[in-house]
Amino acid sequence: MSKVLFNGSIKSLRGRVGNLIFRQLPDGTTVVTTAPEKKNSKQKKRAKARRSQRQNTHNERFQEAVVYWRSKGKKNPIYKELSAATVMRTAYNFAISDWFNPPEIQRVERQAGSILVKATDNVMVARVQVSVLDEKGRVLETGEASRGARDWWRFSPQAQGTSVVAEAWDLPGNKTKFVA
Repeated sequence: MSKVLFNGSIKSLRGRVGNLIFRQLPDGTTVVTTAPEKKNSKQKKRAKARRSQRQNTHNERFQEAVVYWRSKGKKNPIYKELSAATVMRTAYNFAISDWFNPPEIQRVERQAGSILVKATDNVMVARVQVSVLDEKGRVLETGEASRGARDWWRFSPQAQGTSVVAEAWDLPGNKTKFVA
């Protein structure tokens, strides 16, 4: 891979010229690569047949992530804000990464009259729901937690139970469940 560091006319060049592909990166640099060899349909079919089940599953999931980007990700301003704050990652990169990474619940704490849930995500946790259960596992109360400081979410239950189930969602709809 070559980087073009001079000549203004080449720097603004994008696309394919002969066997060379010119790409402009988000930081403004232009990268020149050679084009891959074209494969005929028989070669493509053979390559697809050689893929493992995990590779095929990943390819399908990636296609679903691209559909998310096209339908909802482009419209969400948070991805644009994140890409504006970094040099080499685009809004597309953040949306695809967010689709693949579900939120994580690190901790659930009970304090006087409230339940605190620490939930994080690589982009943003969209919502947290808390359920209070009795000793037999029956739901006594369920409700939405409100965002507190940093990654903490607060829920004030009316019922007292023996266990708590916290669920967190991110922007693409990935869900994580934590039982405490």
